[in-house]
Amino acid sequence: MATTGKSIAIPAILKVGRGALDNIGSYLKEENFRNAVIYFGNGLIELFGMKVMDSLKEAGIEVLEYREIDTVYIDDIVEMAFTLPNKVQTIIAIGGGKVIDAGKYAAFLRNLPFISVPTSSSSDGFSSASASLIVEGRRTSVPARLAHGIIVDTEVIRTAPERFIYSGIGDMVSKITALYDWLFEARAGYAQVNDFAVMIAKKAVNSFVRTPFESIQEELFLKELLDSLAMSGIANEIAGSSAPTSGSEHLISHALDKLLERPQLHGIQVGIATYLMARVQDHRHVRVNTIFTDTGFWKYVETLGMKKEDFSKAIDMAPSIKPHRHTYLHEEPYREMAKRLLEEDEILGRILV
Repeated sequence: MATTGKSIAIPAILKVGRGALDNIGSYLKEENFRNAVIYFGNGLIELFGMKVMDSLKEAGIEVLEYREIDTVYIDDIVEMAFTLPNKVQTIIAIGGGKVIDAGKYAAFLRNLPFISVPTSSSSDGFSSASASLIVEGRRTSVPARLAHGIIVDTEVIRTAPERFIYSGIGDMVSKITALYDWLFEARAGYAQVNDFAVMIAKKAVNSFVRTPFESIQEELFLKELLDSLAMSGIANEIAGSSAPTSGSEHLISHALDKLLERPQLHGIQVGIATYLMARVQDHRHVRVNTIFTDTGFWKYVETLGMKKEDFSKAIDMAPSIKPHRHTYLHEEPYREMAKRLLEEDEILGRILV
């Protein structure tokens, strides 16, 4: 019987929970890997190296080489990828966004399965099929490898600085405005929406914002946050683009990255822009404010001294970041409304100077 539709890749390994790092060897053994190369983020060999090596050794998996990586320059990663041992079967990247991006791009270049092991919850990058690298001096999003495996130890996530959890919260909640932008774009005739991708991204964010919690350090809260971030990556894979999870709020953050000498964490900037865009869209801004208030996200943001004037410039720059998109910010009346809200909205007035 003929079948229609396209095939999509999903991770073969998805383990999110306490102690997951101790079992990395058995997870890889189940997938019949016999050897691996490991990239660690800065300073992480000392923290997790022995734990990971012991687990792999116990499972009979040979580590062909391991090293710490602190570069997202595309030339460095190309060189790294093509000097890998020929018999390597998988690349494991353990750490934050930099090393995950480097690992997934090296895996993409060598057509190897990629194992993503994030040590913080700062964004959904650990589950996406693109990497943010420096190409000719500019931060650029390039195609990469969707992870064959995602292994997240919630104990490790808990020990990361709290700002990384806040960043993950900001990035997760942004799916509310991103989805609304995508539907807006489709209504204006600039895009086609994939209903299945919308459903997955919507379920991910709704599941997260409805999670009861006493503290953001709780196992259930962290697991829900990471599960939802992982689902976001799958929504993008289904859509064949980042549209389900990245809209006008991400354009503001990318513009801030270009404007500021020292940008804040991606998810922090995205979170603030999400609340602003939810007001512009007149869509679920009460819910966004509630989750940011209850988690302490706003309280943290208040300590950063971020400026209204920078956000105003970022709003003007936003459409040029992705000229092929057509979000709310690609239309001037909505840009003007966003800039007005920076001055008039009580919450923004409190958190921005």
